[in-house]
Amino acid sequence: MRRRRRAVWVVVLAGAIAAAAVLSVKYVRSRKTIIDGAVITANRDPRKQRPVAGVEITATDGISVVRTSSDPSGQFTITLPKRIFRGHLVTLRFRHMDYEPLDMKVVASGKLYVAEMVPISPENLLERSLATQTISPNVTVRYTVKTATVVDVGTTVKAFVVPNDGNAPCSERPPCSPDGKWKASENSITLDAGPENELRNFRASCIAGPCPFTKIDPSDLDQAGSTVTVTATAWSDTATFLAEAEVVHPMISDLVRTSYPVVFGDALNFTLPPAAEGVSLQADLNGQSIVFPLGPDLILTWADCNVRENPDQTRVYRCTLKPGYRWLHSAT
Repeated sequence: MRRRRRAVWVVVLAGAIAAAAVLSVKYVRSRKTIIDGAVITANRDPRKQRPVAGVEITATDGISVVRTSSDPSGQFTITLPKRIFRGHLVTLRFRHMDYEPLDMKVVASGKLYVAEMVPISPENLLERSLATQTISPNVTVRYTVKTATVVDVGTTVKAFVVPNDGNAPCSERPPCSPDGKWKASENSITLDAGPENELRNFRASCIAGPCPFTKIDPSDLDQAGSTVTVTATAWSDTATFLAEAEVVHPMISDLVRTSYPVVFGDALNFTLPPAAEGVSLQADLNGQSIVFPLGPDLILTWADCNVRENPDQTRVYRCTLKPGYRWLHSAT
């Protein structure tokens, strides 16, 4: 009997150990190592360290190999499929056709890493200073946003009468006075703004008769719409009322706004709100003021432009001078 119990306990214990081992392996396999970083151009001036998009990035810990690329802001995230011991080195390789190859050894410690890549053809200062085409750095960015406006059409006015005989008991036959004592009468009037128009600043008042013994419903007339109806009640003698409102025509129009970029090195930088449309740049090219539409393809004759979107949907533009162009009165 004791031998059987021992055998059962041995089997149960072995099963528990095996299950724990399986769960442990699954847990270890489910854990991951994440490396976050950004790729920028190498420059001693932080204002000229531009984000580099489209960089091919390879990460290896000697066993696993993971590939990814940097987004328009230069950011990258690498997820290695297993937990790496603290202090273990991971090799990151950065490759882009316009930049020199870059290899980095990083420690799997949860830090943020910044890769500074050197352009293959760095700016030739002499060539830039001898460029024949000059651009004034005082560039103005113009764009439009949709805005709601109204055009004043006029005023509409209507008078109406509520006939009634005063001092007649209500006898619980509505309409009655607010206290239910006197017989009352009602009349309604509707103001119509016409097609595609709206009424604004609607008001109604008693203008003749025993006005203290009248009521206008609704009492809150602060409303807008193409039609408005008001009802007046009188529980004394006949009273006269006046309803009045302004008529407006709502429109959606384009509001032109301007922005002023900043220049760092050979790059022009500016940001625009999410609703910005019809972006153009006004610049002095060789002393002549010209408006250059940027268009959806971001094409300029004198600069290469790119745009990235922030989490709040604002857009960040960067336009870099093309070869043969230089900023006016600039040695670079």
